Amino acid sequence: MPRPFRFGVNLLTPAPTDEWRAKCRRAEELGYDVILVPDHLGMVAPFPALVAAAGATERPRLGTFVLNAGFWNPALLAREVATTDALTGGRLELGLGTGYVQAEHETAGLPYGSPRERVDHLRHTVAELDRLLGRGEHQPRTAQSRVPLLIGANGDRMLRLTAEHADIAAFTGARPGSAPGTLEPLTAEELDERVTRYRDLAGGRPAPAELNLLIQLVAVTDDPEPMLKPLMERQPQLTLDEALALPIVLAGPLEDVVARVRGQRERFGFSYLTVLEPYMEDFAPVMERLRAESA
Repeated sequence: MPRPFRFGVNLLTPAPTDEWRAKCRRAEELGYDVILVPDHLGMVAPFPALVAAAGATERPRLGTFVLNAGFWNPALLAREVATTDALTGGRLELGLGTGYVQAEHETAGLPYGSPRERVDHLRHTVAELDRLLGRGEHQPRTAQSRVPLLIGANGDRMLRLTAEHADIAAFTGARPGSAPGTLEPLTAEELDERVTRYRDLAGGRPAPAELNLLIQLVAVTDDPEPMLKPLMERQPQLTLDEALALPIVLAGPLEDVVARVRGQRERFGFSYLTVLEPYMEDFAPVMERLRAESA
């Protein structure tokens, strides 16, 4: 049987207390399973934002999507993770990645390093979190016996790390672009190759990981072309049909989008989808339809 769907929304925009709490409550009302926050300068600070989200909601899990490991000292991160898991009643899911925006490191006065150095730092961070949080004497204590770990990956070394350690394997559906701090979308065939590579590396796991995909654009409409124009201006090599076929794009009439989501689970194994905050309302009818089908 396929793994049941889960749906997350990544909340990007900082807001005052009442507005932030209202956004989180709305995500819960719409049926999202996970409320997520990113780790970029100019956006919310991840851990206080998640504690505030926990105070405004009851059901959703709460996660980082994803922490930039280069911003964090592992011992201090272990303290943040344990405190946040305790204050959210054991609802935390920890997402980690290497970070890809050099300018943010420079602004923060932190080294960026080579791709290899960033992956090595992430591997060290994962090992230290396992060591520190896996010890019964660590203070503060986590509420969960193990905080689920999500790793965002695309390259071979990152996929290997994900296969070895992650409970949730998150695929970006994109690669670093030619301009610093940008991403270029993967075609379905390219993503297929990456997922196949991950499955090969994860062949010895005792239990399969949950597979996640970040959706970059949602447009439930009979005329998706206007919604796709900004993407096609950023990626001028794409035709309209090619843009519509990208795994990170869900655009078209409701029935078509629902079928696309089912198809992505069948083809790639993506049962956990994350959408960005601007599409939180647009994606809600898709979730409703899919849940009605499985009820």
